[in-house]
Amino acid sequence: MSDWRELRTTTWSMVALIFMVAFESLAVTTVMPTVSDALDGASLYAFAFAGPLATGVVGMVLAGPWSDRSGPRTPLLVAIGLFTAGILVAGAAPSMEVLVAGRLLQGFGGGAMTVALYVVVARLYPAMLHPRVFAWFAAAWIIPSLVGPAGAGVVAQHLGWRWVFLGVALLVVPTTLLLVPALRRIGPPETAGEAAPRGRLAWAALAAAAVLGLNLAAQVPLPWSVLVAVGTGLGALVALRAVVPAGTMRAARGLPSVIATRGLVSGAFLGAEVYLPYLLTERYAFSPTTAGIALTFAGVAWAGTSWLQGRLGDRLPSRTAVVVGSALVVVSVAGVLLTAAAHLPPAVAISSWTLAGAGMGLVYSRLTVLVLSYSAPGTQGVNSSALSIADSIGAALALALTGLAFAAVDRSPDAPFTAALAVAAVFAVGAALVGPRVGSGRPQAEESTDDAASSALRS
Repeated sequence: MSDWRELRTTTWSMVALIFMVAFESLAVTTVMPTVSDALDGASLYAFAFAGPLATGVVGMVLAGPWSDRSGPRTPLLVAIGLFTAGILVAGAAPSMEVLVAGRLLQGFGGGAMTVALYVVVARLYPAMLHPRVFAWFAAAWIIPSLVGPAGAGVVAQHLGWRWVFLGVALLVVPTTLLLVPALRRIGPPETAGEAAPRGRLAWAALAAAAVLGLNLAAQVPLPWSVLVAVGTGLGALVALRAVVPAGTMRAARGLPSVIATRGLVSGAFLGAEVYLPYLLTERYAFSPTTAGIALTFAGVAWAGTSWLQGRLGDRLPSRTAVVVGSALVVVSVAGVLLTAAAHLPPAVAISSWTLAGAGMGLVYSRLTVLVLSYSAPGTQGVNSSALSIADSIGAALALALTGLAFAAVDRSPDAPFTAALAVAAVFAVGAALVGPRVGSGRPQAEESTDDAASSALRS
């Protein structure tokens, strides 16, 4: 274990990698219409976004057990290599089909990278530093949210859209080189985990297919879209049950509730976020740039409360952070929902969404901290991958259902937004109900200590 000063270079390297993932996510959203037009790929436009989310699930499942078994160094370097290769393929793509293939590879590497970085934190940093590290991870999204869309537009206009991809790939290499010395210090865990069972990989593949189906369901005409959503939704839930800790689907106390809360709160936040700019531009005549301010405010609030909870450390119990943060998300989504339903002033929606960012800043990092605290040596990767999988599937399910609700209701201009945001509100309420159960289990480290003490007393 090392202190914060000894790990500065490592910390900044990992934060930089997450920064690049965040920038790529936001930048691609900005330039994809240009890419689609240039490559005549309108039919694959949605797939270019849904694909990386789906393949990321498989990457998460593979990286978790691999990191537990051999340490996170090799899985992380392989994941970075795949992520970079995907960006290069997308940047050089002669057709939309090739670009989508690159995006699939990019998503696979990105999903594995996230899990491996969590294990690096678990293996290299003292537990007292975990909240601070994850606060920096969350803060790494704030600058891309401010400059990513505009920066991508400038690059696409003056250098061409390909450099939005290729430029990031060039930055990944030196950042990774700075991280390698620290990775060499991490050996295999004393208690090695097991390889990913073939059945687990099969379930991950099913989850990936279901995620794609859920995201594409809204593109299918009614009533077939409902059938697609039900079928793929059930498939996603069945697959999720097989790759998360036992008890997650019923929100059992402790680790299962941590995983369940992550899926629900991610679904609530993303399910509402994608419709807020749309609501502001359609119903309040905001320009796209002005509508984006609402997301910027939320990003700043997210980074701010994430930094604050990191500084507070153990003075702010994780259960309290999750309960308060989940409640803030409920209030926030309700505020945006009421704005759409009653056509309230747009300031209500913008201020509400700023509060949503604050709530997510409290919840997101602490859920990751709780997963590590509940994980015995050799299970940190598996549990971290389960957290990320729940995140992806929860968001995909919310997007599919909000999309179906939006398409199914057209009685008035405000009705589609109201219906979609109502679905997001259901996810938010679910997170608030499950959140209090996250702190009811006992950390594995504590249990191990108690078992040892009991053995000593019996001796």
